[in-house]
Amino acid sequence: MTPFEKEVADRLAAAQTDKGLRAAGQAFAEATIPAQYSYNFFWAGRPIIQYPQDMVALQEIVWATRPDLIIETGIAHGGSLILSASLLAMLDYCDAAEAGGVIDPRQPRRKVLGIDIDIRPHNRAAIEAHPMASRIEMIEGSAIAPDIVAQVRARAEGAGRVMVCLDSNHTHDHVLAELEAYAELVTPGCYCIVFDTVVEDLPAEMAGDRPWGPGDNPKTAVHHWLPGNPDFEIDRSMDAKLLVSVAPDGYLRRKG
Repeated sequence: MTPFEKEVADRLAAAQTDKGLRAAGQAFAEATIPAQYSYNFFWAGRPIIQYPQDMVALQEIVWATRPDLIIETGIAHGGSLILSASLLAMLDYCDAAEAGGVIDPRQPRRKVLGIDIDIRPHNRAAIEAHPMASRIEMIEGSAIAPDIVAQVRARAEGAGRVMVCLDSNHTHDHVLAELEAYAELVTPGCYCIVFDTVVEDLPAEMAGDRPWGPGDNPKTAVHHWLPGNPDFEIDRSMDAKLLVSVAPDGYLRRKG
């Protein structure tokens, strides 16, 4: 660890118990979620419904863990797929540069696999027309349907290092089923990121007419699932670093 990295680690350790900082992050979330703040951003031209802080977190994790395959549930406009694909492209180019070679962008080594129950035609067309399209594969169907799970597991076989991001239906039961289906695919040292755990920490009225809310959401699924899966742990340093995130307690690292 360099001196600067040690300083960062010390600051994050202190931030974990700083009630003022945590309260400021919570206040920001409660003010910006009703304003649909996370809907205002794009990645490489495609809408990405995320906080910028979580985008930066993904970059740090991908660079540190170097996955070969990122599995994502939930596609929407495709911005998250494009973000993941561009980060994997960065890894491939860096690997090639270090080896003194070149890569063929038409035949990338690292890829993203996205699953969604409804890939709307205009979003599919935009994703397939994007310069990152050669790195992206998509499957339409429920992420917890047995046939879809089987397809994803088959794709992950022999993929090398695997990372998972869960961001589709946010009910407790659905997220729990996704964790049970896909977390075991995560390579030791890599992450399963569960998005929208923040729902548990928000006033109930913010859920509106959605089927999830406090007591029934991704965070409740994470805390139900973790005791039976001790090879995973919540990365508390990531929560302390971000302060503002849609995934508090959702950055799950597989030990090893």
